Amino acid sequence: MNQLVQLQPPLAISNLSPRSCSGCSMHQICLPMGLDECDTQRLDKIIGRRKIARDTHLYRIGDRFTSLYAVRVGHFKSYQENLAGDRQITGFQMTGELLGMDAISSQRYQCDAVALDDSEVCEIPFFMLENLFTQMPTLLRHFHRVMSQEITSEQRVIMILGNMRAEQRFAAFLVNLSVRYATRGYSPTRFQLRMTREDIGNYLGLTIESISRMIAKMRKDGLIEVQQRNVEVLDLASLTKLAAGVDADEAPVHH
Repeated sequence: MNQLVQLQPPLAISNLSPRSCSGCSMHQICLPMGLDECDTQRLDKIIGRRKIARDTHLYRIGDRFTSLYAVRVGHFKSYQENLAGDRQITGFQMTGELLGMDAISSQRYQCDAVALDDSEVCEIPFFMLENLFTQMPTLLRHFHRVMSQEITSEQRVIMILGNMRAEQRFAAFLVNLSVRYATRGYSPTRFQLRMTREDIGNYLGLTIESISRMIAKMRKDGLIEVQQRNVEVLDLASLTKLAAGVDADEAPVHH
């Protein structure tokens, strides 16, 4: 197979500062539709930027909750530890997604968040954001929608871990990445795994040996091709059927 094409980021709006919300290439994902320029500028005034080096913590479990973080550049993983010190990865976050939502109720971060590569986040002080909610109903509705999506995402993970066989879990993981990358203007069939196979196995409740075996089987079946961490999905339709528990040759039944 030819060398996989590296992903290129979507084009930013050229006549606006890339440091502002309006100038960010991900603003249509982060921000609600319908915010006028004045409201966007008010939001932009409360947001700071932080660079987080690879393998560095953005925050740790138990830290006092002060801010939400929107991933501007890069990727993160979040995880918790039990009393025995065993880690359980709870999610992988990418550009345009929020970190810290689970801390709003307890006022303490409920997991560790670590950068998977050199990253940059938009830091949103929550008490300032709450003040804006009273002045910008559109922003509040958007925040409620994001919270609902977070709950739905967690429910999907529970379903994957509880009801799917191993191959389905891994297929669902790849399909989920494909959809998320496509939403951000990247290729849905060619992307790079920022996390290790060990991390993927931990997240899906599988061993690293199981992940390696499934990659080998999916390559043999013509579903994917893998070079180191570069993945090319050769048959997205069949991979999606596998994730849904439908045999590749089985046509969907319509009622």
